[in-house]
Amino acid sequence: MTHSTRATRALQSLTERDPALAALSLWCQHRDAEGLEVPAETMGTTIRYSPDFAMLPPHEQVGLAGHHILHVALQHSDRMAAMAARMGDGFAPDLWQIASDAIVNEAIEQAGHALPRPALTLSKLLGRLNEQGGLADWDCERLYRRIADTPEGAGRARRQAAEDDQKPDLRPGGGDGSGQGADKGGQGQAEWRAHLARAMAAGAAAGFGLGVLGRRMADLPNPRTPWEVVLRRLLARATLHRPEPAPLRPARAWLAGAGRAVQENTPLPPFQPRTKWQGSAPRIVLGLDCSASLADDSLRLLLAEVQAIALRVQASLHLLSFDEGLHHDMALNPATARATLSALDLPQGGGTDFRPLLARSAELAPSALVILSDMDGPMGPRPRFPVIWAAPQPDPKPAPFGHVLSISA
Repeated sequence: MTHSTRATRALQSLTERDPALAALSLWCQHRDAEGLEVPAETMGTTIRYSPDFAMLPPHEQVGLAGHHILHVALQHSDRMAAMAARMGDGFAPDLWQIASDAIVNEAIEQAGHALPRPALTLSKLLGRLNEQGGLADWDCERLYRRIADTPEGAGRARRQAAEDDQKPDLRPGGGDGSGQGADKGGQGQAEWRAHLARAMAAGAAAGFGLGVLGRRMADLPNPRTPWEVVLRRLLARATLHRPEPAPLRPARAWLAGAGRAVQENTPLPPFQPRTKWQGSAPRIVLGLDCSASLADDSLRLLLAEVQAIALRVQASLHLLSFDEGLHHDMALNPATARATLSALDLPQGGGTDFRPLLARSAELAPSALVILSDMDGPMGPRPRFPVIWAAPQPDPKPAPFGHVLSISA
């Protein structure tokens, strides 16, 4: 396919108006397309321009081209596909579109470019949500979760988008527009981090355009391991079968050495006990804090991961729901745990005390305890088993023991 003729003038203007966006545009594929419901749309690294794009004033063409170049550079299309894969039926693509458009439009306006009016911006959206901050505080995943976690937040975001006549212009893709770029994984992410670093440096040196924002955008891609991967590693390590000494049975190597010592009339070697593999199956205890403000998505994603791990390592699952005391104390079938949990009547509100949870967990002798909580309450002494704190907030506070994991994104 040939390069877009409709976007040529706008892209040429970017070389004078915004060195950072101009550099980033070189790594995008620009194509003309018919039948689009919007002036332009993004999928992966491909930007498609409709006849309506050519009808816009030149300054709005520049801003809209920059809008889509930034969608590509921030990998919003691929991140949308990744979030949809993680959340399944619970994913709301229109809310992801709102979050990504708000961030991109705010950056384009702060870079000094015009957009077709009205334009949905981050400052408008945060005002509607009664939230604080700006580009330095919100990335797309965090903003999406803030919107999607409550019906009220989703409703407010959709109303703001409707007032600004926002239309979907982002499609989940595979990095190159062909659906294959997702296979590149971390390689594609590293390439775009390098492209962005060079482009922003060029813009900062020029002193105008997108480069003046520097590294003050929280949505700039950073190397970050998804929390699901970290959780899998922690639980796999905790549930790994380990050999234990059997002091009443000698090791085969010792028997061989003792036999040679008897034949040669020399002293016996130091005793070596035989080792045996643990006989009991691993057990994962899931502690669910009923008093915390936990979104359904957080619980569903965490439980899905714990289920998958329990099935893979053939571990048993045990649920303890709690606030200031224990409410549910029951074994779970890993294959049906999600359905069982959704049918439970969980209390709401109240304080939190982790000591009854830890005491009961100690009686169960778990391979690991996973606690879904905001971590606000007395915790008591460090237990003798691994503890994983799964916190719904983006920046959870440190705990006196255990591994703290944010599952906000």
